[in-house]
Amino acid sequence: MKPILSSFALIAAGLLAGYGVQLFAARGVFGPEPPIARLRSFLQRLVLLGLSPVTFIGALWIVEIREPKIAWLAAIGAFCHVFGGAAAALLAPLLRLDRPKAGAFFCCGFFTNVGAIGGLVVFLFLGEEGYAFVPVFKLLEELVYYGAGFPAARLYGDAGGKEERSLPARLLRDPFFLVALAGLVVGSALNLSGVPRPAVFSSLNSLLIPLNTVILLSSIGMAMRFGRTGRYLGEGVAIMGLKFLLVPAVCTALARTAGLDGLPLKAVLILSSMPVAFNSLIPPSLYGLDLDLANSCFLISVLGLVLLLPGLHFILPLI
Repeated sequence: MKPILSSFALIAAGLLAGYGVQLFAARGVFGPEPPIARLRSFLQRLVLLGLSPVTFIGALWIVEIREPKIAWLAAIGAFCHVFGGAAAALLAPLLRLDRPKAGAFFCCGFFTNVGAIGGLVVFLFLGEEGYAFVPVFKLLEELVYYGAGFPAARLYGDAGGKEERSLPARLLRDPFFLVALAGLVVGSALNLSGVPRPAVFSSLNSLLIPLNTVILLSSIGMAMRFGRTGRYLGEGVAIMGLKFLLVPAVCTALARTAGLDGLPLKAVLILSSMPVAFNSLIPPSLYGLDLDLANSCFLISVLGLVLLLPGLHFILPLI
């Protein structure tokens, strides 16, 4: 029960703190032109480029990664996004969504919150040893985001966007991808080297992992909009069914078929069942898709954690 309550408390604290900043800014508390956008960008970069690599390195340092089949985690992590997007694309016509709405719905199916929320839930349910599998699961995330998610979303829109560089060129210029990859390489190298990890890392990760989630969700809360969420309850419920039932069922079955069990299998179940990622709001903004639908599905799926986390608490001991 404690992991469920801790997850709710930290997620709610982050989102509400950010939303509170947004409300105060709207009332002029921080001056006529508060730098909310710059603050959000700073907080996201602080976590993704500074704090998260430290937690990944510390966790990877002690986990048992010599088993070759662990490499399946990266492939299943990529499949999680692609399968979710494909399922949403097939479901959109059944919901009679027009092209801009269908594109936003695809984005909500494709982009999954593996990092901020997924990493926290894995840490609270499985501990630091389970958390070490998060960066492996996320290894190909940027590749499928740029190589599949954004190009597919662009097909739904008005062909907006002027990025013409190749996928390798975009990845090599992306600091988030490069830093995440460096953290994975350094952590794995330390693990294989046999050098003992300093004891301080255990306490450090116990602090930084929840803190990372609170900071990232605060940056998300600063941009949340509730006004039109009620118009898209049907789409939001459909996304919850897709994200919380279909995708994790398929991904977990695939992981079991690949020979994964124990902590890696449990990590796959948790990470593949996470709600819509904030990244789902970026393509609609770039390509003229329905941003209100994307925002609504994001919020509804996050609220759906009230149902998901107790379900995970019941299922995890059974696998």
